[in-house]
Amino acid sequence: MSALQFSREVLVDVYRTMRMIRRFEERVMEEMGTGDIPGNTHLYAGQEASAVGVCLQLKDGDYISSTHRGHGHSIAKGVDIDGMMAELFGRASGTCGGKGGSMHIADLRKGMLGANGIVAAGAPITCGAALSAKLLGTQQVAVAFAGDGAMNEGVMSESFNLAKIWMLPIIFVIEDNGFGEATANAHVSAGSFTRRAESYDIPAVEVDGTDVFSVYAAAGEAVERARAGGGPTMLHVHVPRYYGHYSGDPDTYRTPEEKAAMRRERDCLSNFRKRVKEVSLVETAELDAVDAAVEAEIDRAVSAARAAPFPSLAALTTDVYVKYL
Repeated sequence: MSALQFSREVLVDVYRTMRMIRRFEERVMEEMGTGDIPGNTHLYAGQEASAVGVCLQLKDGDYISSTHRGHGHSIAKGVDIDGMMAELFGRASGTCGGKGGSMHIADLRKGMLGANGIVAAGAPITCGAALSAKLLGTQQVAVAFAGDGAMNEGVMSESFNLAKIWMLPIIFVIEDNGFGEATANAHVSAGSFTRRAESYDIPAVEVDGTDVFSVYAAAGEAVERARAGGGPTMLHVHVPRYYGHYSGDPDTYRTPEEKAAMRRERDCLSNFRKRVKEVSLVETAELDAVDAAVEAEIDRAVSAARAAPFPSLAALTTDVYVKYL
């Protein structure tokens, strides 16, 4: 798909969202060094075009589920960055009251069913959301984001089977960054991911996850199929992962040369800038202004998070299934 098929306003908005995800993640990495963000984080930097390209095809009422690497999906679906940053800092103004943290961000008002620390656990949850949409006839669709490691979990196969048997309006987006934690995918995954989906009679396609236009086009076909009652689709999206698996990962299983080349050659933001410059749709100065505005928004979100109160002691036993005396 060409950038010419988008209006200038949409192109700027796409770039703003990708830049927001990038700077959010970079700033989180910086703030982790201060010790003020509890727990751990798994950063989405490098994968922005996947979340943005897919979510651009969705409506507000559509559903997504995420992974432990969920910040980018949340931002692409429209979750408020102030609430997200406060959640990471463990503050009461966070999207989950400061009690969920990085791996459990959720916002049902935005159709964001939640990040999930259990590999592939979002897939059956999303099947449930898709089933409700089908039974209620709402024309909603559901997207299950998952990493390459999820493809080796039994629950993913079970979700493929359910989705096809019930012809659910669901898209499985497998974001393959080449590594399951510190292990190269080539060492643990046999065969082709697309052929695995096709074995369930689910249409599947491989996509360059550094090209937001390619992701958008592939997602558009999948979403259209789902809304029309054509059942599930699987997108195998190839993406780079700029940081280690988690915030303290020394990332020694990739050479410095490999990591430098990845950032130099596989940057969705740089690719986007090049594409829109070639067709003269958006001036470089306008994109630079977006960068500055995003920086200011992130600064404000961090300041607000630091100033927000921690959850009260009374909040400890709320939002749980067990009833305490």
